[in-house]
Amino acid sequence: MDLNKATMIFVTFWIMLPVLDLVLFSKADAIAQSRSVRVDCVRAHEQCLAKYICSTKYRTMRQCVAGRASNFSMLAEPEAQDECRNAIESMKQSPLYDCKCRRGMKKEKNCLRIFWSIYQSLQANDLLEDSPYEPVNSRLSDIFRLAPIISGEAAFTKDNNCLNAAKACNLNDTCKKYRSFYISPCTSRVSTTEVCNKRKCHKALRQFFDKVPAKHSYGMLYCSCPSGDHSACSERRRQTIVPACSYEDKEKPNCLSLQASCKTNYICRSRLADFLSNCQPEARSISGCLKENYADCLLAYSGLIGTVMTPNYLRAPGISVSPWCDCSNSGNGKAECDKFTELFTNNRCLRNAIQAFGNGTDVGVWQPQPPIMSTPPDPYTPQRGRDRTSNTLDDPSHTNELDSNADHLYSFCGSLQDPQLNDPSRFNAISRSSTSAACLMDWTVLLLSLVSILGHLTASQTL
Repeated sequence: MDLNKATMIFVTFWIMLPVLDLVLFSKADAIAQSRSVRVDCVRAHEQCLAKYICSTKYRTMRQCVAGRASNFSMLAEPEAQDECRNAIESMKQSPLYDCKCRRGMKKEKNCLRIFWSIYQSLQANDLLEDSPYEPVNSRLSDIFRLAPIISGEAAFTKDNNCLNAAKACNLNDTCKKYRSFYISPCTSRVSTTEVCNKRKCHKALRQFFDKVPAKHSYGMLYCSCPSGDHSACSERRRQTIVPACSYEDKEKPNCLSLQASCKTNYICRSRLADFLSNCQPEARSISGCLKENYADCLLAYSGLIGTVMTPNYLRAPGISVSPWCDCSNSGNGKAECDKFTELFTNNRCLRNAIQAFGNGTDVGVWQPQPPIMSTPPDPYTPQRGRDRTSNTLDDPSHTNELDSNADHLYSFCGSLQDPQLNDPSRFNAISRSSTSAACLMDWTVLLLSLVSILGHLTASQTL
């Protein structure tokens, strides 16, 4: 009887072990998915205020930030510092910590205000600010396939493709509606000294690029001009945003001063951070972009239009853009100012993205390249002069990341017969093999223990 019980226990254990492994893996996967579900900052703020502990910690954190900005003397007390530190750590466990905003959402400014208040408290990185906007999940790369249709195969014809794009906009109700919304305030003179109401013009331009489908708004903003005669076509493209109102001003400010002014406004600061993040150039990338995504770069650039940092095309050969500023009177900040302006005037990622739209090609249809393992550089530092020699840190074969099967004890041990694990050219072959050996040893010890137990039970039954 005891032998039969032992046999049943052994069989049950053998069957249940992989089942338990699958259950634990499913729970871990569910937890990971729940953490990846991100709410916007307005909703996260409401959820936090509805809970007493989160609400209390959030208010404490806000007071700490305000006190730190004003050099409040009470923050020098150890107890106050501990309370601030605890509040900040508590916020890292709340939905506010990882919240984002959606461009053009109903309460966008309020959402961005909440994001930057949290970011200032928990990140405090002035050099490379994160984009507050959620990644766009729609297939924006489709616009590249539509570009030649809209612009009439721009690269190979002598048509004024920017004029064709304007005509296509007038045939679309949404595009025509929002275009008229910004043309009116951007062309209406307010007084003898003011050519327009710039604030209303900027707001209407932001609505145009936020509301109008990309295939129409991009057709006007990124239309390609024939290689021969650029004058009429490129000037119409430059006039798309009515630069006399939205772009030009009586005097050109210093670019660093304009950047500082931009950061005092939640929308401008957010759109600039989005641009610096998604249009970051990378010399070693075939696309010229660190993130290898032209659509995200074009979306980020268009988001700047309608802010004090509004860029526009320069009257120069080729594709060159710039905000309405220069680096005169920069003093000791001349080098920093030049690096900032080059992110517009000499940005390989942005230039390639605009050209790709006109040609109807996207980086997404190219042959996939090995991922760039380098840390994102300072946003003001162009990547033209970076050393291209190979580095072992950039070699993906040196990564320590385990195969996804390593999370699965049962399935991982079942994959030991895979002959590819013995191929030294495979990524992580050594680490996988060593882990597999350890896993096999664990199973062997477990089986020997069960056999020993069965042997003792059998001997006792015989006696």
